Amino acid sequence: MTFETPTDRLGKDLSAGAHHYRAWVGAPDNYDLSSGLQFSLLVALGMREHHTLLDVGCGSLRGGRLSIVYLLPQRYFGIEPEQWLIEAGIANELGQDLIDLKQPSFNNDGNFTLSVFQRSFDFLIAQSIFSHATQAQIRHCLDEAKQVMTPTSLFVANFAEGEQNYEGDEWVYPGCSHYTMDYMIRLVEGQGLRCTPIQWPHPIGLSWVLIYRPDYQGDALDLASQPAFLKAEADRYKKQLDALQSNPYVRLSLVANRLVARLRGRGGAS
Repeated sequence: MTFETPTDRLGKDLSAGAHHYRAWVGAPDNYDLSSGLQFSLLVALGMREHHTLLDVGCGSLRGGRLSIVYLLPQRYFGIEPEQWLIEAGIANELGQDLIDLKQPSFNNDGNFTLSVFQRSFDFLIAQSIFSHATQAQIRHCLDEAKQVMTPTSLFVANFAEGEQNYEGDEWVYPGCSHYTMDYMIRLVEGQGLRCTPIQWPHPIGLSWVLIYRPDYQGDALDLASQPAFLKAEADRYKKQLDALQSNPYVRLSLVANRLVARLRGRGGAS
């Protein structure tokens, strides 16, 4: 897929679902934002360069274009039924030289066969997959995920939260299939896994959940109580404050301030 101008390449004037490598996977204006948010979430949850990542429905490598660069060679795995999307993502976002260097693996399975690579994964992500899937598809995906997850694995997914649960038997696109949060949790737990909602932004307001095994061994669940980026910022500023207060000149100043305050208090009481 080639384009005459940069604007044509980015597909900015197209609507979601148009036959363009960026538009096919969602609103082109959100392509970069969605890419950064899903990658940032994975890193906030602890993904490091030596980990393995399975990108379920990797599309035109919207998130993969960052994860492939970040991860060490042979650590990124993507499943995408539409081969042309993968090829267009490589051609327009990464380049063959980077693919040769990082050696990601791809498969065109269209039935959520996550075990197709015959290995386990440290992280899995399903970006805007459950938001179009049927209940049967979600159950099958979760059953497959259980087979490739270890006690330290995390599966990050989002879905379109609504007041009713989609009961159809067809993939919904470019529209969305909606589920309540309670029902999504029941779907996950019905497949022998655990599910925790997590606060994380999304360009069109999809809701995020963390999925993990009952014997999960990790500390990522702490992020469910507050946005991960706020927790990271709070930790960073706390470290800066601790370092500042340990400075001998600052400590001397604090002692002097407390002494002055006590003297002022005595003067006011007399």
